[in-house]
Amino acid sequence: MTRRERAAQPSGTRRAAREFAFRVLFEVGQGGGDVQQVYNRAEGAMLSGDDTYPHLNEQALAFAHDLTFGYQQHAAEIDGLLQRTIRGWSFEQMAQTDLNVLRLAVFEMLHLGEAHPPVIESAVRIARKYGGDDSGRFVNGVLGGLARSLEAGAGAGAGTPETH
Repeated sequence: MTRRERAAQPSGTRRAAREFAFRVLFEVGQGGGDVQQVYNRAEGAMLSGDDTYPHLNEQALAFAHDLTFGYQQHAAEIDGLLQRTIRGWSFEQMAQTDLNVLRLAVFEMLHLGEAHPPVIESAVRIARKYGGDDSGRFVNGVLGGLARSLEAGAGAGAGTPETH
């Protein structure tokens, strides 16, 4: 099977679903429309064979949907937590790739009960793939600090983690 043929096969990986959700949020942030419109457009493109988006199987697509719309539902909470966590940087100063990777990972850590190490590892990989030279380190530092804060306070200290 060629590389192109393998890429066209549906993926059931959670990382591919995270990447799909990341790309939807990134496009929304770049003025691509509202979340529902962009998600529907991305899903349609993926289902029609467009290799712009990872080709997901049904289970992975459901996970991408949960991530995308879960973040949207909890955006104020997650963005507030990130603003308190990332010291010295405003959202306007941050690369939008890094910000959207962080948003999805924080949603997953807080609301889906996912183990932190795999979420962080996946977020770092996506940040390295789409972000700048320091994106992976930045995302790792922010999420690692947040995970330590959440574990230490079992959520009680989540409002004031000491990170960047």
